[in-house]
Amino acid sequence: MSEIQQEWLESGETDETDENLGQIDEYDLTSSPNDFNVKTIYDFIDSGAVKIPGFQRNYVWDIRRASKLIESLIIGLPVPQVFLYEEGRNSFLVIDGQQRLMTIYYFIRGRFPRRDKRVEIRRILSQEGRIPDAILEDNEYFDNFNLQLSEISPGRPNKFNKLNYHTLDDHQLQFNLRTIRNVIVKQVRPSNDDSSIYEMFNRLNTGGILLTPQEIRSSLYHSKFYDALARINLDPRWRRLLAQPDADLHMRDVEVLLRGIAIWKNGETYSPSMVKFLNRFSKEAGKLDEKTMDEIETVVDKVLNALDGLPRAPFLTKQQRFSLPFFEAVFAVAAKKFESGEAWTLDAELLQELADSEEFQGFTQEQTTNTSHVKGRLNVAERVLNRARG
Repeated sequence: MSEIQQEWLESGETDETDENLGQIDEYDLTSSPNDFNVKTIYDFIDSGAVKIPGFQRNYVWDIRRASKLIESLIIGLPVPQVFLYEEGRNSFLVIDGQQRLMTIYYFIRGRFPRRDKRVEIRRILSQEGRIPDAILEDNEYFDNFNLQLSEISPGRPNKFNKLNYHTLDDHQLQFNLRTIRNVIVKQVRPSNDDSSIYEMFNRLNTGGILLTPQEIRSSLYHSKFYDALARINLDPRWRRLLAQPDADLHMRDVEVLLRGIAIWKNGETYSPSMVKFLNRFSKEAGKLDEKTMDEIETVVDKVLNALDGLPRAPFLTKQQRFSLPFFEAVFAVAAKKFESGEAWTLDAELLQELADSEEFQGFTQEQTTNTSHVKGRLNVAERVLNRARG
């Protein structure tokens, strides 16, 4: 478990539910069921006709779960239907079923993505529209996709275990011809608003406990702001501060960034819960114009430059976990300084002084997201860090 993930679990942030966003406008949608066979589905993905939209999470299945899906298709067991959103002619976005679709694609290509490369693979897929052969063949990104299936019973091995697409022999054709129900949805009204795709994604994916609040938030409020967050999240300076070379598959690191920016911009009007606060900010951020977006990215760039190379010790708790309350306070103060245009340097000694401050620590012990503690941390951080010289 990552240090960021553990920090969130301890602070209880994921226990809160997303706020009710109010009455949803009525939609006029058409939906048509299509039974596509496996080979057709593969061709759609390979050609770029079926896309994985930005609000979708990363591929998270392990090879055993992926192998069970492939086995189900080979032997003819039904698998859950897939929902696609028709955004244009021969252009479809995956609303629900990404893990199944990409498992089929990877199996036919004979390659399975390494866990530590999945964020990078996703970035390449988004930019290129497909995964280039050179990347698929690169062992730094992919392993061979040989099925990993448990014994049927003690002493009775599964006959498909360790097989791959090319060694299925007589079973390859039946695998190719297996069909999966694809429900294709198209929005008729309102014609100038495709918000229904996010609402459908949210409702299809919030019935269980698999998605983090940030994954749901990213679906509901996907925008250019969230595209910028995704870029910043891969910045080497940010990865060094977190001490995590690879992005978190469940977007917890994106939530840390979001909290820093939201506290910087709206901290003075903060009110609980943190989940609702971040939801409101995300919704508002979707309306930002390009000039404002550029200004935000410029300030974040300056903050990351200021933090880069400084000791990480002040950002860690006594248990050596990343301190989210400390980060958001430091980030907010630094961002305000750079936003004002002042000549200012983030001082390592003052950072440590802030981390050691009993007053600051008092605002991080319990109820870290109530109003008085969030604002208390900001006030102490401003008082200490403002002593830094330009």
